[in-house]
Amino acid sequence: MVRDYNQESKDNDERKYTYDFDYSVMHPLMLRTFEPLFVEGGMLELGSFEGRFTQLLLPHFSNLTCVEASSEAAEKARRALGADVTIIEGLFESVQLPTTYDNIVLTHVLEHLSDPVAVLKRINDEWLSDRGRFFLTCPNANAPSRQIAVKMGLISHNSAVTPGEREHGHQITYSLDTLERDAREAGLKVLLRSGIFFKALANFQWDRLLQTDIISKEYLEGCYQLGQLYPDLCSSIFLLCEKG
Repeated sequence: MVRDYNQESKDNDERKYTYDFDYSVMHPLMLRTFEPLFVEGGMLELGSFEGRFTQLLLPHFSNLTCVEASSEAAEKARRALGADVTIIEGLFESVQLPTTYDNIVLTHVLEHLSDPVAVLKRINDEWLSDRGRFFLTCPNANAPSRQIAVKMGLISHNSAVTPGEREHGHQITYSLDTLERDAREAGLKVLLRSGIFFKALANFQWDRLLQTDIISKEYLEGCYQLGQLYPDLCSSIFLLCEKG
């Protein structure tokens, strides 16, 4: 089956491809989680979309390369980022990269891949340097917002892929155990398991709340810190890996 990555990245009747919650809350908190763990050297971002998270990475890396499958998203990223970033349009399954990288990030992308283990194996075998670190995050099947949706009858089970997610190219909904399973199968060594942001509301609900004064910075900070205590109840799950 030939996939249309431009079409997959468009909003559909059930859900948006990206939410304000992603950009204003989750992206800064992902960077905050990753930053103390970065090592000196270059950065490879796999799945940069339109470059919003790339912009947060830029101040930390002078050598930044991105790979993006959607031609439309790659072009928007080029316009937004300019010559400071090398953007390669291509598929992870077939793209040829010129070197290895000391830092690689894959944020909310693995669940879109038809063969995630094969791509993780390429990261381990071909792209991650011997001293490098791989930062892997995915949406969490066990986030309270999803568990509540199950109890409401909106989805059948925590790890279900909804029709709207399927239109966006989702193939799987990971939990910590299945994410680590695939990382280990690909040969990666898992150094750290964690979660980012305790989340009991759906993204569209967060978008509405963030337009009001109901949610304070202190509340967001509390959800971030609570997520470190209960990673299995977070919006995103996170693995830090090294070459196996």
